[in-house]
Amino acid sequence: MIVIIDYDTGNTRNVKNALDYLGIDNVLSADPAVIEAADGLILPGVGAFKKAVDALNERNLIDVIKRVAGKGVPMLGICLGMQLLFDRSFEFGETAGLGLIPGDVVPFPTDLGIKVPHMGWNQNQVTQADPIANGFDQQSTYFVHSYYAKTAPENILATADYGVTVPSIVRRGNVIGMQFHPEKSAKVGLNGLNAFKEVVAHADYSRN
Repeated sequence: MIVIIDYDTGNTRNVKNALDYLGIDNVLSADPAVIEAADGLILPGVGAFKKAVDALNERNLIDVIKRVAGKGVPMLGICLGMQLLFDRSFEFGETAGLGLIPGDVVPFPTDLGIKVPHMGWNQNQVTQADPIANGFDQQSTYFVHSYYAKTAPENILATADYGVTVPSIVRRGNVIGMQFHPEKSAKVGLNGLNAFKEVVAHADYSRN
């Protein structure tokens, strides 16, 4: 069972609808016991980093998420949910993230003449072969974000160009992130959710 973590971030229902459409077994929950028993986790997110961290803290979910991911359970962060996977964000000051992937979340530079937020369709360039990134090279997905991740190249599977190089798909072991919205990215995005389903199906870890 894939558990979509429910913490009032705005796009949880869209993610659930996409998984339901694909026939992927899932549940939307904020219950720590349900999250602990998950075969895979999805952390969606829309809005401000600090507000999302506060919402997770209010529900006592941060330690649960870290513990489950630390056991090797596959986890997918989407949009803001991907940014939460990193060490910290500088949105409205400095806020600690989940620390599951080394790196920072920073604002787009103000001197590039680009519109912020980065909103709309943009093309992905795959930088490392990985089952999660299959089918994304030169394909466009839908982005909505004002901040982007800075992390080591070995954590980046695909990028998009928006004045700077934006990591669009990241992975560190069982922890995966997509900066775009796969649930809003037509067939290519749905293929990405199916790829995560396959990662979950073939995961090898111990719950002990």
